[in-house]
Amino acid sequence: MANRLLMIRHGEYENRYRGCFIGKTDVALSSLGERQAALLAPVVSAIKNASFFCSPMQRTRRTAQIAVSPVEPIEFDENLREIDFGQWEKKTFEEISSSFTSTVEQWAAFRENFVFPRGESLVDFRKRIKKAAKRIIDDPSDTVVIFSHGGVIRFLICHFLGIKPKYHLCFDVGTASISEVRIYDGKGVLTLLNDRHHLHALDNGAP
Repeated sequence: MANRLLMIRHGEYENRYRGCFIGKTDVALSSLGERQAALLAPVVSAIKNASFFCSPMQRTRRTAQIAVSPVEPIEFDENLREIDFGQWEKKTFEEISSSFTSTVEQWAAFRENFVFPRGESLVDFRKRIKKAAKRIIDDPSDTVVIFSHGGVIRFLICHFLGIKPKYHLCFDVGTASISEVRIYDGKGVLTLLNDRHHLHALDNGAP
């Protein structure tokens, strides 16, 4: 059974979508995202005897393709997809707030039965997270590495730490960041959050 979970968020996606709600929209990595993924490669290559799972979205697939050695098999898991924001997709928070005022209030209150307009419900999303968590725990490798999305990683952290999911936004999960949970009897301890030290060169303006 797995006792270590490394969670890697995909690299930056296309600039025209920056600041927008992007869930089911299958956007590509930007050139910056490709460079971020390349800088993940040395970190990922140092991880031995691991299983690699990946969301099927192209931004996560491409990140994993660049970061993981070609000899390592990568399994795609639909449960690692980002939540479907429905009519909020590709819109900024300002646009959503002006068009979906009452719905935004329900979302902010984190009502258990909340459903994104023509999108996914929080109930169904949490079910996916629980399925993904079970698969991670049951994996025979000591370490599981996933390539996924900000929302998925935040909810997995809440799941393993036993924190109410309404607090998921308390965790900062930047693009191409690495977070880690140590797993003990199905419960977790957060040992690393939003680590981006491998991106130091880019953060300092390197091409």
